[in-house]
Amino acid sequence: MAAKILLIALLALASSHALASDPSPLQDFCVADMDSKVRVNGFVCKDPTVVKAEDFFSTGLDKAGDTGKKLGSNVTAVNVNKIVGLNTLGISMVRIDYAPKGLNAPHTHPRATEILTVIEGQLFVGFVTSNSDNGNRLFTKMLKKGDVFVFPEGLIHFQFNPGHTNTVAIGALSSQNPGTITIANAVFGSKPPISDEVLAKAFQIAEMAAKILLISLLAMASSLAMASDPSPLQDFCVADKASKVRVNGFVCKDPTVVKAEDFFSTGLDKAGDTGKKLGSNVTAVNITRMAAKTLLLALLAVASSLAMASDPSPLQDFCVADKDSKVLVNGFVCKDPKVVKAEDFFFRGLDKAGDTGKKLGSNVTAVNVNKLAGLNTLGISMRPQPSPHSPRATEILTVTEGQLFDAFVTSNSDNGNRLFTKMLKKGDVFVFLQGLIHFQFNPGYTNTVAIGALSSQNPGTITIADAVFGSKPPISDEVLAKAFQVDKKTIDWLQAQF
Repeated sequence: MAAKILLIALLALASSHALASDPSPLQDFCVADMDSKVRVNGFVCKDPTVVKAEDFFSTGLDKAGDTGKKLGSNVTAVNVNKIVGLNTLGISMVRIDYAPKGLNAPHTHPRATEILTVIEGQLFVGFVTSNSDNGNRLFTKMLKKGDVFVFPEGLIHFQFNPGHTNTVAIGALSSQNPGTITIANAVFGSKPPISDEVLAKAFQIAEMAAKILLISLLAMASSLAMASDPSPLQDFCVADKASKVRVNGFVCKDPTVVKAEDFFSTGLDKAGDTGKKLGSNVTAVNITRMAAKTLLLALLAVASSLAMASDPSPLQDFCVADKDSKVLVNGFVCKDPKVVKAEDFFFRGLDKAGDTGKKLGSNVTAVNVNKLAGLNTLGISMRPQPSPHSPRATEILTVTEGQLFDAFVTSNSDNGNRLFTKMLKKGDVFVFLQGLIHFQFNPGYTNTVAIGALSSQNPGTITIADAVFGSKPPISDEVLAKAFQVDKKTIDWLQAQF
């Protein structure tokens, strides 16, 4: 019964994660000075005259991690905290070990795309698109030794070992310190804890049941994983190699025909031909081999690129979105400027109250590039009312009527999911950091209205419950039962709610 309460609660959960770019290198290296008391975005640089080879070195990734946990998996991370020379270079690496039937449960990385290679064994992998992408589509693939798969930044993903032998995989991530958002820990294990009233409202259960839920989730095992390319404006932009249209990169394939194979490559277990003068061979997994090494992905482990958090910069006065064009790019192509009119920059109706007669008692009215074509390439949008965080934007929120209890929870790596809260009144402003789980709650007896500005023309939304339990096709019973430590019948019942 407690397990069903737990999963009912997850249906109501709205949260997300998003991108954040690492700083660009402005010199050959900026080795992190871990002893400095100065705080910057990342770390300050060590004196280059004392830098040594060991600053770029780490050992032990050949050693298997301890998979004797409930989920049967273990992540060994090599980030800037392990290799100080990674500072400003926008990349890191993990080794993931899976016992038989081991699972790296559905999770996200707030600051990185991941490209994963199977070194030993087999792996069933998948990711779920955002709410806006035709309803949380699930892309899955069975990988064997040498296969490569890409998990787009900001999307929920998982890996499962369906076999009876151990599996090992190596993941490269497009941030020096990707961070980890584990939903259960962040929502139910924050310090201090989120109030019973907020959780009870969020999960549509009584406060006592919320406490049972909290205890259950705290006991649940969770996952741990941890030149820039153009910024993503949608879940993915799979390269259309057949198109004659030329842009910076490639135009996008029609998303309705995108399949899991577009994010997949094979053969990295095969030795290359070293019978050349230099006696070496490079086998690259890039956009030539993988259409899904798209405009939204950071470079592979062989490149020191940084992942992106911004929309494309405008190169002219405006680039009004041409919604009728058949050409697909990252964002939209531009309408002929000669036919652009004032209405392209205009939207009416944000003074109208949305329907709050839903379980959570809130409503979001979004004004993004789909509503206001003139926003294309301008990197901003707006919406009133509290809402889940988006995979491509930071949000700044202003209360225009009533009061609002606002909060966000830091990632697992930040001293254990700290909770920051503030009670807002009319005229107050609060910032929700990109990639971090957050919520807004009206504790009063009168209606509240808030206006949020977001740092993307098309921020997108990830709702955990919809993505995990309502994907199309559904994530398998075996994966979800393992992830949430419940039986398959409970998972079947839960998926039936969608």
